[in-house]
Amino acid sequence: MALTGSLGTFHHPGVSRIDYKTLDMDRVLTALLARLWHQGMPSKISRANTLDVEVFVKLFLQHPEAFDGFDREATTRWTATHLMDLVNRNKATEAVASPRPLHGFTYRFRNSRKSRPYGADEQLYEMLATDQGALAQLREFFFSDVDGSTGAITPGTGTDVETQALLHLVELAGKQMQDRPDTGKPRTPYPPLCAEPARQLCQDVMRLLYHQDHMPRTVLVDYLKILFAFHLSLYHLRMMKLLPAVVVAGAVDASCRKGHQGPDAGDRCPYRVRLFLDVEGTPGTAAAALAERSAGIWYRRIPRFVQATYQVKKLDDFAEHLAAKTNKLSRPGGRNYFTPEESLRLLGKPYAKERDAFFLQRVNRVRDEEEDLPAELKQITQLGLSPFDEYIEMLMHYKGRYYRRYFVDCLDSLLLKHRPGALLAQPRGGRSGAGADNAARRFVLDAGLLEVLLQVSLLRESGDGSGNLGTAPMRVDEFLALLRERYGLYIDQLPDSDGFFGAHLDDQAALRANSAAFLTRLREIGYYQDMSDAYLTQTITPRYTIGSGATTGAVIR
Repeated sequence: MALTGSLGTFHHPGVSRIDYKTLDMDRVLTALLARLWHQGMPSKISRANTLDVEVFVKLFLQHPEAFDGFDREATTRWTATHLMDLVNRNKATEAVASPRPLHGFTYRFRNSRKSRPYGADEQLYEMLATDQGALAQLREFFFSDVDGSTGAITPGTGTDVETQALLHLVELAGKQMQDRPDTGKPRTPYPPLCAEPARQLCQDVMRLLYHQDHMPRTVLVDYLKILFAFHLSLYHLRMMKLLPAVVVAGAVDASCRKGHQGPDAGDRCPYRVRLFLDVEGTPGTAAAALAERSAGIWYRRIPRFVQATYQVKKLDDFAEHLAAKTNKLSRPGGRNYFTPEESLRLLGKPYAKERDAFFLQRVNRVRDEEEDLPAELKQITQLGLSPFDEYIEMLMHYKGRYYRRYFVDCLDSLLLKHRPGALLAQPRGGRSGAGADNAARRFVLDAGLLEVLLQVSLLRESGDGSGNLGTAPMRVDEFLALLRERYGLYIDQLPDSDGFFGAHLDDQAALRANSAAFLTRLREIGYYQDMSDAYLTQTITPRYTIGSGATTGAVIR
């Protein structure tokens, strides 16, 4: 068929660098560590063999000077359950993906074929690169025991046992492998279509890392994985609204380029995410029905997002054709790629003749290779569409459902469905990507995600403009307002758009029950105690006390 190979490609790094497949955040973070060490480039590891659990156990047992008192059975169980990220766990095909990403150099022990980040590591790095402070703090946290110039490792006195073991493994096996940056895959820093998601991610990462002296390393790493998945999911939900609008307008809103940095910035972004969350997490309740309605609205946007991505990608192909074959378009700023906005300009009248000829050739290839066009395509060819629009419709007919299914799987994994920190739930047995099951999905607030957002939000800057940070109690209603305004997460109110148009009388009872479930959840995780029924005394108490010694330039609004 004419739409095989590069002609049917869908992925565009200016929209997202993720190759839309199911993601595992352990493997994403492991690959991100390599980029942190190699200044944004992936690593290229050379070693003699594939690593399995037995290889690591032998390293422990052969070096009693570093691992005193380790016996085989206990070491094997500890390695498999605590140190290693395994694929197909407890199955015949069980294999090591990599050690858990507790230290920066764990990426050197990954089996790349079993530990695929599918581009999510690159997407995260480029978002974090908008604030060098966030990158520097992440690098310092994960490589705190490593000399930046020599690579020598000196474990600190407070290093936990799992990280100590991984550091010794790096030292013992370091001479058996070579690690270098993969210069064949240089960075391509596309400007973001909206700068706000990256800025919020950097702010939250820096705030979470200020807790590193107050919580176990393993806990903080788990928090980081939840935070990364949370912001990646919000980014792609925003793109589902933004990209189709950008294609129609042919340009990106100027306020999105700047990142909405003024007062009430979130309300000014027309593409901000608004989700209603079921806090109780019980299917069949009124709040669950509202959360299912919210999820259904967002998942029904996916086909239009797939189509818009195809439009940008195929215009990018056209731009490459003009630049390489006709010399009628020059590459801007000496770059070897075009941004989505630059590609969309080719929809203008000055390029109409070349655009029609380019896409008519592709349309004719499809027609010539299909002996009998499907009835749906016959109807499309009779609509009198432009060659570009007709070609996009052909792509959607042949490839749209395929890419939609993979995008659904990817989005489900970023929302951590059925995993700790979940923002999405779906009854077991629902067919992933099937339209009939979209209503069964619902947005939820897992306790793990709530804890992460509390850690970030309760660390606030003083009002004197000094940038000093400290934890302080926060009223429950203030925190609920922060969730709405900063992240678009609605619990005690309904969103004012995205499928909602105000709360009816029946909805009010559901909102009250959802608010009560939120207080119960806070109480369960130890952040809230009932002092009285007075509304103003309902306060959230920080778990860790942090003074004013930490500073940051990032302000949470």
